[in-house]
Amino acid sequence: MVQISIVVPCYNESEVLRAFHEALVDALEPISTTFEICYVDDGSGDDTLVIIKGLAGTDGRVRYASFSRNFGKESAMLAGMRMSRGAAVVLMDADLQHPPEFIPRMLALHQHGYDQVVAQRDRAHEGALKSAVCRAYYRLVRRCMNVEIVNGAGDFRLLSRRAVDSLLSLPESNRFSKGLFSWIGFETVGFTYENVRRAAGKSKWSGRHLLNYGIDGLISFNSRPLRLAIHTGLWLFLSALVYALWIIANVVLDGVETPGYATLITAVVALSGIQLATLGVIGEYVGRIYDESKRRPHYVVRETDESAAVLSSNLSLAAGQARPEV
Repeated sequence: MVQISIVVPCYNESEVLRAFHEALVDALEPISTTFEICYVDDGSGDDTLVIIKGLAGTDGRVRYASFSRNFGKESAMLAGMRMSRGAAVVLMDADLQHPPEFIPRMLALHQHGYDQVVAQRDRAHEGALKSAVCRAYYRLVRRCMNVEIVNGAGDFRLLSRRAVDSLLSLPESNRFSKGLFSWIGFETVGFTYENVRRAAGKSKWSGRHLLNYGIDGLISFNSRPLRLAIHTGLWLFLSALVYALWIIANVVLDGVETPGYATLITAVVALSGIQLATLGVIGEYVGRIYDESKRRPHYVVRETDESAAVLSSNLSLAAGQARPEV
């Protein structure tokens, strides 16, 4: 039986993939544990798939699946967990920012009964602006979300088999794994390591992608933005009522005055902006309901190695199961 599965989502990682695989094997072989490495090619446009197929051809412990196009890291992690057969599963990136030498430490903590072992980076070597924005975002998340998410705790973690099975049982289409990891609970422990720069290549997370990912996190685990819209509307109503009473009092005391142009324009612009923002919040939730109702699979598998061929059929079925009857 496989004791540990390493799930590695890959998207255009040809520059660093061979070095990553060598470092990973060097970290795993000394611990005398049976392991498998599950690579998931997320529709890469470079030689990532060619390299993965070469690794699978020379190392029987390597298995892979390749998507028909880029479906995103969340889908790649989901596919990797479905492929995995180990009693424990480690999720990590291929850019060597998740150091493989920490895996033995994760396994040692797992053997003490922990279902989740989280490697938390300390955000060293990051720019001051990015660090400040991240701290502000996680403070907002802790106030708004119904689950606890720790600043610096990413996807680099070990999960027990029952934790993985719990994650795979969640059917939602819009997945925010950082929240899901906290939502399933179980005994969790973490440790901090110094942030490491990419060994090669460029980050796939632009500012726009990070912003959209942050919005996904806020919306996926609470309905407070909708309540905020309600509260904002109530406060505006009360403010308008007070302002109307003030106008009536002025008319009674000083007679009719011509209303100011600046006041009128300011009120119109402010109210219009708040209405548009509120509609945007509602639209986000409606759009997610629409996505969930279509029940499309999370990804489409283009090809796998022989050891995962049968499993890939099950992946497609599992991704599109529970279709509503007509």
